[in-house]
Amino acid sequence: MSSENRILQKQENVASSAAFARAKGLSLCGFLPEHQFTTALCVERRRSERTGNPFLLALVHLDATQTSNGCQALSQKALCSVLRDTDAAGWYKTGKTMGVILTCLAETTKDVSKNVINARLGQALCGASAGAARNFRITYHFFPESNGNGSGGDSILYPEPGDHQFKRAGRLLKRIMDVSGSLLALSLLCPVMLLVAASIKVTSKGPVLFMQKRVGQGERIFTFLKFRSMHHNNDHSLHREFVTRLIAGQPVALVEGVSNEIYKIINDPRMTPIGRLLRRSSLDELPQLVNVLKGEMSLVGPRPPVPYEVERYSSWHRRRIMEVKPGITGLWQVNGRSRTTFDEMVRLDLEYVRSWSIWLDLKILLRTPTAVLSGEGAY
Repeated sequence: MSSENRILQKQENVASSAAFARAKGLSLCGFLPEHQFTTALCVERRRSERTGNPFLLALVHLDATQTSNGCQALSQKALCSVLRDTDAAGWYKTGKTMGVILTCLAETTKDVSKNVINARLGQALCGASAGAARNFRITYHFFPESNGNGSGGDSILYPEPGDHQFKRAGRLLKRIMDVSGSLLALSLLCPVMLLVAASIKVTSKGPVLFMQKRVGQGERIFTFLKFRSMHHNNDHSLHREFVTRLIAGQPVALVEGVSNEIYKIINDPRMTPIGRLLRRSSLDELPQLVNVLKGEMSLVGPRPPVPYEVERYSSWHRRRIMEVKPGITGLWQVNGRSRTTFDEMVRLDLEYVRSWSIWLDLKILLRTPTAVLSGEGAY
């Protein structure tokens, strides 16, 4: 059974147990423990991505005076009392933050929904505990998020489920591999990088490195490094138009003598002669090893987009930049590169997130040199 199916099965179990508890009037009244509530939130987010129906996550933050079991039990019952059967309540952070997922909201009535829910939750909580108005703080988080501009996503909506493979130990092991791998690569490839830098400096005007703002994990902005393969101070409107067509699923160009659709700019007039060689050999990517050392990227992961690309994303596209660090190589790079559509690329990225393991990273890294040397999909 796939990881997504397991999560869906857990969600069914969560919903069944919550409904049973409410029907029987048990003390929990359907209030979910943290791991079940987190699973319910992740599944609701994926449902919203597919259906387009927004939902609201309301978080009730407790202060030190709400730590007693009796007070927490009263608060749990109060939250459950205002829910519809399709909603869910539980611990977002055990003992600290309670959460309520309110589903099937109308996009045009977000403010109205927030005001109504605020009044209902506030009244219920104040009725459950004397002086609660001073001791509860409620925050609201809508999905899909409205910014979508690379300025920072709402990480509250992307918690780590209980069976998610990116546990602390896994992240630590991946980070160790990133640091050791990038240090080894930089030491071995230093002569090559110096030669590339000299070639760029001799053949065209401008800096050796191309630095650009990119969107990393959680929509955090960082400075992305590459060897410059284009003329200095060129017009970015061509790439902006390309991104628009790419995300819309429209082929950008056809290579002479090749019948398959290509989803990459062909014969880009902004490229320098040495830049074309660097692009085809992927040598222009080597400075990103510094991004890996700084912790902004990983050796393996989705490619980091530019902010104006993120502005074009559908809600489900954004998962590729919310859940993992961007990488130098990934499933897309070793599976056809520009011969895959944008949606197919995103699905490969999400498949990587779902099935991640150190062994998968190693297999992708081992396949990368073959993909680079073959030049398939590289232009």
